[in-house]
Amino acid sequence: MLDFNFYSPTKIYFGKDREKEIGKIIKSYGYKKILLVYGKSSIVKSGLYKTIIEKLEEEQIEYLILNGVEPNPKVDLVRKGVSLIKESKVDLILAVGGGSVIDTAKAISCGYYLDCDPWLLNSHEVEPTKALPIGVILTISAAGSELSNSCVISNPELGIKNGFNTDIIRPIFAVENPTLTYSVSQFQTACGVVDIIMHTLERYLTDTLNNYFQEEMALGLLRSVIKAGRIVKDKPDDYDARACLMLASSYSHNGLTGLGSKFYFTVHKLEHEISGTFDHVAHAAGLSVLYPAWAKAVYKYLPHKFASFARDVMNVIEEDDLKASYEGILCLEAFFKELKMPTRFSELNILEKDFLPMANRLTKNGKKKVIGFVELDKNLILEIFNNAK
Repeated sequence: MLDFNFYSPTKIYFGKDREKEIGKIIKSYGYKKILLVYGKSSIVKSGLYKTIIEKLEEEQIEYLILNGVEPNPKVDLVRKGVSLIKESKVDLILAVGGGSVIDTAKAISCGYYLDCDPWLLNSHEVEPTKALPIGVILTISAAGSELSNSCVISNPELGIKNGFNTDIIRPIFAVENPTLTYSVSQFQTACGVVDIIMHTLERYLTDTLNNYFQEEMALGLLRSVIKAGRIVKDKPDDYDARACLMLASSYSHNGLTGLGSKFYFTVHKLEHEISGTFDHVAHAAGLSVLYPAWAKAVYKYLPHKFASFARDVMNVIEEDDLKASYEGILCLEAFFKELKMPTRFSELNILEKDFLPMANRLTKNGKKKVIGFVELDKNLILEIFNNAK
């Protein structure tokens, strides 16, 4: 186990109807004027928007509105949000939605204190030093951004999707009512399950030794998510399964399951190239395609970890580590298919001719490698892409 610092300041208000307390929650922190950030029409159609506005007005909390957040959130809306709050100062940004909305709020919260384009945060040309506080009402169990220190934004003009990490963007509170996720579509629910699995699995599959406590937490989380994912596929209004997914979303990405381990997130780095280039690709759909292809190319370099996942999570009984590892990869791929998630690039309308340009961008035309317990050069990336074609 490696040395580490752990910081997770987000207070969780969990349970049925907790969103109705939002006015009182914000008032308890002393905030008087907020920016409300959300997606498109879903929270309006569900009645959640009306509830939030009523509760804010009951507590005489002023609010500005920024809506229109898309999947693979765009820097243009971040710029609009920064301009909006610089013109009319606020105390808090309230994100109502999932990862895309929360990441948009995070980028705005840092951009407020900059005298330059907020995209420079995601291009790593500027380091964030200060951020407005962020609160969350979670409506999708997926990205874990409600507790995380990460912020991923797309720049369509450049065809790039990048993230930055800093503890100053961890939300101060998250309201989590599992019933708000009952109406999430089967596809978006499946995307969430994949996202949670990958946030956990990428922390587990590292070459750090003797990290027993964190490894067992990760394996337990993975087992529970697969079980709950199967339940909500057939019973979307199963409260306990939805509650499991909501908590797993939060704790899959706040760093808890990776304490004291090396942090690579290799599959995520590959996927950001996919959904950054092809905006129609949902992040989790890219992950469900790339993980089996990547794992088949590298499992032999970390067989004890892949085999442990196979046996402890996917119920593989094979005694040979290499054989068990490969069988576990196939089992998880089959689970993704069970959820009706894509496992091949052809399902995403990504063609073989697209592989080389993406590999070149990932490796700066072969001059760098993508980090991991196995570093990926251009040839190995092309092998992974071909595994998934």
